[in-house]
Order: sequence, then structure tokens, then C-alpha cells
Amino acid sequence: MGDDDQKSGEPQGLIGQIKDKLISSKQKTAEQGRHLTGMPDAQRADRLPPGQHRVDKWPVLDLGIQPDVPKESWELTIDGAVENPVSWNWDSFIAQPQFSHVSDIHCVTTWSRYDNRWDGVSGAHILDVVKPTAAAKHLIFHSYDGYTTNIRLEMFQDEDVLLAHSWEGAPLSREHGAPVRVIIPKWYFWKSAKWIKRIEFSEIDQPGFWEVRGYNNDGDPWKEDRYSV
Repeated sequence: MGDDDQKSGEPQGLIGQIKDKLISSKQKTAEQGRHLTGMPDAQRADRLPPGQHRVDKWPVLDLGIQPDVPKESWELTIDGAVENPVSWNWDSFIAQPQFSHVSDIHCVTTWSRYDNRWDGVSGAHILDVVKPTAAAKHLIFHSYDGYTTNIRLEMFQDEDVLLAHSWEGAPLSREHGAPVRVIIPKWYFWKSAKWIKRIEFSEIDQPGFWEVRGYNNDGDPWKEDRYSV
């Protein structure tokens, strides 16, 4: 899964069956949970958004496939509605200015983990390099496992956004998105795509994998924007 010639909608064998069951279960949860959408903005003196519970360990959630992407063959393309599209291999990526940030993460499945230290390349630097056009309003993240998710451009402009290669001072593990994943802390964590392969800037919104299956298009944890209305 994640090879260019294999579509994410065409699962194969046992892995495909497991993936289908996982997707079906999460779609059912989305249908049942629509009534949770639209809660008023909470007081943020408490770091825990409404409906969340704090965990110490970092749970693993994926589509049932964890692509093994060696650094030597990893490549990131950033293109679309930009003036300066780029394609970085691992050496080019690491040669970019490095950025460290500590942030909380909030998963749509109701867990939150505090004080995660990330190291990588900031979203601000990426914007400086590729220079989105005036018409660019959205981004679509494409992953090596076929996963996609969409955000508005202003969400990527937050000062805490980065493409992370390390967590808590160590390289990301395979199950958590190695070698590089997106980190967008202010939004539910399904927006922080793992195993990132391509960042596409777009003039139009293109809902991603979970967004077309019942998840909210934005995913603000403080409004409990879990599911579509």
C-alpha cells in the first residue's frame, strides 16, 4: 500500500479485509457521533479540550498498513499552486533550517498527549521556499500509504506547524510516520499526516480520506469538530 500503482481503494488479501473493517468501524462511529459536532468554544485555561482524556503513551492509529520508507529512498514533493515547486530527498530535507517545538496533540478518538517535543522543518520555512500563489487557499497532504487529508492554508501558517523527523529527541518510529510526518498541533491529529510524500497547494478544497467518510473538514478540538454536520 502506498506504491504509485496501487490505489488506496483497492485493498488486497487479509490486510485489505482488516483495513476495510477498520474503515467501516470508523465510518460507523462518525455517523453515530455527528451529534457531538458544534460544541461552543471552551475556556482554554485547561489544556484538555472537551471530550478528551489525557494519556501518557502515544497510541498507534493507521489504516492497517505501515509503509517502510527508508531515508535513502524517501522523497518529498511540494507543488501545485506555488511559484517554486521543490522535490527534496532526505539529504536536502535535513539541510533545511531545523526547528524544534513542544506541543500537545489531540486525537479525534478522544485521547490527548501533552508536551511532545518535535524536531524538523517548520511550515513557515516551507512557505518561504515554495511561495504559494495568491490563489492558493488549501493544502492536500499525500502519504506513502495512500492516505490524504486537507487543510486550509491559514492552518499551515500557524507558528507551531512543522514536518517532523524526530519525537522526544529520537527519530520517528515507523508506526508513527517515519521518516517524516506532518505536525499541526492545533487541530485533531488525523490532519497530521504520517509518511508524508507530497504536499499539494491548491486553489480549491479537496477533502481527504477521512473527510469524505464523515469526519469534519477542519477538526478543531476545542469545538469538538469531530464529524460532519
